[in-house]
Amino acid sequence: MSTDQRTRPAIGDYAFLSDCNAAVFVDRWGSVDWWCLPRFDSPSVFGRLLDPDAGHWTLRPDGDDWTISRGYLRDSLVLATTWSRPGAEVRITEALALEPGARGHEIGKRTSHALLRRVEGIRGSVAFCSEFRPRFEYGLNRPRLARDGDLLTAEAGAVSLTLVADVPFEIAEREECATARFVVQPATTLDFRLSYSPAYGPDLRESGTAQSVSVDDTVEGWRSWMEPHQAYHGPYRDLVRRSALVLKGLTYERSGALLAAATTSLPEKLGGEANWDYRLAWLRDASLMMRAQWVAACPEEAERYFAWIARAVGRDHRQTPIVYGVEGERDLTERELPHLAGYRDSRPVRIGNDAWRQTQLDVYGHVLDAACLLRERLGPGPLDEDVSRMLADFADRAAE
Repeated sequence: MSTDQRTRPAIGDYAFLSDCNAAVFVDRWGSVDWWCLPRFDSPSVFGRLLDPDAGHWTLRPDGDDWTISRGYLRDSLVLATTWSRPGAEVRITEALALEPGARGHEIGKRTSHALLRRVEGIRGSVAFCSEFRPRFEYGLNRPRLARDGDLLTAEAGAVSLTLVADVPFEIAEREECATARFVVQPATTLDFRLSYSPAYGPDLRESGTAQSVSVDDTVEGWRSWMEPHQAYHGPYRDLVRRSALVLKGLTYERSGALLAAATTSLPEKLGGEANWDYRLAWLRDASLMMRAQWVAACPEEAERYFAWIARAVGRDHRQTPIVYGVEGERDLTERELPHLAGYRDSRPVRIGNDAWRQTQLDVYGHVLDAACLLRERLGPGPLDEDVSRMLADFADRAAE
């Protein structure tokens, strides 16, 4: 494994975690390189995906002579990575926590904003290292690190993070980062919980909910959501089921919006300038998303997504953007972040997307197609007055 592989991973080396409010990307060598809080489209607290100095949290065994295998636990977005070599084996299990006890279609509605990482010793004694180096606001803001008993806190601006771990972390000189070195023995489990709280609101980090989140409960939450979505038995069933989980993970649960991506500025071509923010919801994707969700047997999600479209569009049907923010925002004015190097030096990095200013007539057809699909699958019935007016106006606009 080269140093370049570890510091500049390929996009395919990242795994996706979600709590249906925000997303984490963790590379195969144990580095959390992307987490925006508290929403998918919020500024990052870890942003090494887009710049080496924009923050990360690494948790991995020492040495480079490891065979690494990883995959999601069955019917979940909980990741398990196994590190093995002759005489030694350890497993790291990671998840964005779901609210304790949340099941079925309730998952993600009241997130605890906590990243869970569990280290399990399987064979041999294994030396581990961890480096915690958060950088808030897309790498612009270096937080103050402090110890509070067994807690490690990182605070700056509007963001507070608290790391609770079964091993001690030492704060480096000048508070650049905090590090931990420890040894994992067979049949030993060590837990790490990193929690977010807004600096100027209720402290969510040490609430009863935050303290009771667990990897096992999160696994059960995801599996309970998958339970009513088992109807598909056609070709590539496992891939279809995995795709259903990814679509759920890309859903902003508070509104029902389905995002095009959980990242910004990953390039269409390495070194190129076509690097856009896709942490948004496009109307043109409506019918395709609905068809995908129904193939995966997700009628409730599809129905809720259409309700989000109707709410986002509102009554101003003549000035309908083609893309919205996750809570229906219209003004998505684009700007560049020149302090970031970009993924593998692909500049510029952008947040926001000026596509909201564009007029694309096909968007009306996509929404009408989604409405037809909704009626086809759910059967006849009266439409909401606002939805009926929206669809009629869309048909008129497309015909003009």
